[in-house]
Amino acid sequence: MAHIDLGLDETVNPGIRGLLRYRPDTGRPLMELAEVLLRGPSTLGRGERELIAAYVSGLNDCTYCRNSHGAFAAAQLDDKTLVEQVRDDPSGAAVPGKLGALLAIAAATRVSGHDVTPELIAAARDAGASDAEIHDTVLIAAAFSMFNRYVDALGTLAPSDPAPYEAAAPHVVENGYLA
Repeated sequence: MAHIDLGLDETVNPGIRGLLRYRPDTGRPLMELAEVLLRGPSTLGRGERELIAAYVSGLNDCTYCRNSHGAFAAAQLDDKTLVEQVRDDPSGAAVPGKLGALLAIAAATRVSGHDVTPELIAAARDAGASDAEIHDTVLIAAAFSMFNRYVDALGTLAPSDPAPYEAAAPHVVENGYLA
């Protein structure tokens, strides 16, 4: 049960979904941000951006966001194994060099903006990342650190069963975050 009374059935509205319904005036701009970051124009694929969000959420120990965005990434990358590998051990995951370098930037960003070093940026550029991709990675990592804290600080329900997240994936992939 959430730390505050959301006035709804959390089993039907787990994680951030219940919070968005509780305060639609703040929920709408948050979902607009997620829509732009994860589905808007970018040279990074939607699945790659979802993977960054899932990875950061896992590092932040946010079960709901890790599982939901992991399912959305797997559906768009058509590779559940890769998502699991990144979640469990990104250094051993079979990610392309550019994505691996961006994941390193995302991991540093979630700790502190000061942890994103010139060396991490240079490694990403050397791997082929553009300035826009580096920017988007930092913003996804920073935004998801906020989303993770929002979801967990209010004690929302986070099912451990992957089935509800996987069931939601086709809808999010098709319709996005504003539907």
